[in-house]
Amino acid sequence: MTVLAPTLVGYRMKWLRADVVAGLSAGAVVIPQAMAYATIANMPVQIGLYTCMVPMVVYAMLGGSRTASVSTTSTIATLTASTLIGAGIAAGSDDAQTSLMTLTLLVGVILLLARLLRLGAIIENISEATLSGIKAGVGLTVAASQLPKLLGVPSDPDATGFFRVMWSALRQVGDANAATVLLAAGSIAALYAMAKFIPRVPGPLVVAVAGILLVALAGIDGRGVALIAEVPRGIPLPGIPPLADIGALVPGALAIAIMAFLETVSVGRGVRRQTEPPIDSDRELLANGAASVAGAFFHTLPPAGGFSQTAVALRAGARTQLSGLVTAVLAVLVALFLAPVLSDLPQATLGAMVVVATLGLLDFGSFARFWRIDRTEFWVALATALIGLVAGLLPAVAVGVLFTLYLVLRELNRPHVVQLQKDGHGQWRAGEEDAPTVPADPLVLRLNVGLYTANVRANTVAIRTRLGVVEGHDTSTVPHTLILDCSRLQKVSLTVMRSFLDLERELSDAGVTVYFAELPRANRDTVLRTDLGREFDGRGRFFPTVDDAVGAAHP
Repeated sequence: MTVLAPTLVGYRMKWLRADVVAGLSAGAVVIPQAMAYATIANMPVQIGLYTCMVPMVVYAMLGGSRTASVSTTSTIATLTASTLIGAGIAAGSDDAQTSLMTLTLLVGVILLLARLLRLGAIIENISEATLSGIKAGVGLTVAASQLPKLLGVPSDPDATGFFRVMWSALRQVGDANAATVLLAAGSIAALYAMAKFIPRVPGPLVVAVAGILLVALAGIDGRGVALIAEVPRGIPLPGIPPLADIGALVPGALAIAIMAFLETVSVGRGVRRQTEPPIDSDRELLANGAASVAGAFFHTLPPAGGFSQTAVALRAGARTQLSGLVTAVLAVLVALFLAPVLSDLPQATLGAMVVVATLGLLDFGSFARFWRIDRTEFWVALATALIGLVAGLLPAVAVGVLFTLYLVLRELNRPHVVQLQKDGHGQWRAGEEDAPTVPADPLVLRLNVGLYTANVRANTVAIRTRLGVVEGHDTSTVPHTLILDCSRLQKVSLTVMRSFLDLERELSDAGVTVYFAELPRANRDTVLRTDLGREFDGRGRFFPTVDDAVGAAHP
């Protein structure tokens, strides 16, 4: 596997024009959008601009997606704000910016550790229901937090959570600034209209330029329209992240790392062309982690892949990550030469961009699909969303992960035992797991999942039930021979073998002889060389195939 710049290997010069145009087009969306997302995290807008530089270059060199645009997202920005506030770091202070460096570094370290331990596939078990719930909570919470900017009224720093923020803003509707409301409404309408009718036009860039021109030419700031803080010119100087607040930042860093990885992988897989290599989860852990660690030294938000800017790059014809490098160069040029112009950007314009972007996270159709297909997933999505609205996004992520863990363990621990029967061609065929047992002697059952400490008992109970060896049941109809097909087991532990021994003893008392077929031999023999082997002596019967076991049972 290529380690560096996998998407640039075999680059063809005929792709250059398309990649440059795509990089510029994506930059026209991602740069103003990232600046808006920085305000969600209670950071100066230049922090969002910086996030379009180093992280994007690092991902371009290491990531597996040819076209994913990796800067930051509204979900990551919201979780960043929640983490810093939860750690007792005042929004807008100098401590907040230095603590952001520490948080971004922690996120990167967590992702790199996950890559070292090859946890990509495990993290991807986070269910779609959980993600839908979190995104719904993010969309509504962030949209509510932008209301003061859209109305031109002060925000309440003590108001937290969706309902409190909404109430705080709605109480001040009577004090709204008319010019600010008109600008915000016009910006939102323009963004939606351009997305629907002229999607190739970079809506965020258009409304940002329009807002700046209204300030410069019409002087709307004189009518009470608030502007963003002055944007310093130049690229960020490297700094050393302080380590003082690590303990308080770790829980939030874990949540951000999970969401950043899942968003980047989702974007990469969602835009992958059929001719491109599959997206490897462990490579994405490496790329995302390295991008976050590098970005930490340059004052960036934790990076993640975003669908909107990636979609712009795709529509413009992006072929490789060279388009991402072009976007990063554009961000540097904006920081060097356009910072004074950006300082004339109205807050209402940024707020409008945030509202439109975050409301796009609301997918009520997914809730309807969960209701029709799997009510459990519907309730998981709804509970996660409500927790996000009431208690905040960090608790929502934590509860969502616990919900996912519960669903995974519930499925793993459910017994998976099926009866095998020979078809007309002499092949063993499996029935349904919940199908009634057909009388047979020998009875052939197959374990359809791997066994471990938590699920081995449920499966052995299911085997006894299939045989009819249960309390109060007439054992005269129980088959005399059971053949247990273990071909689906990848390994057998000491705990599993001891459970097999207990099962064999219980069935022996009921007059049933047990034969084991296709147990992993090397692993099994290692276990049987312990004292457990002597206990199996004269009882356990092990055969390489089911047919061999049947032949031994009925020679």
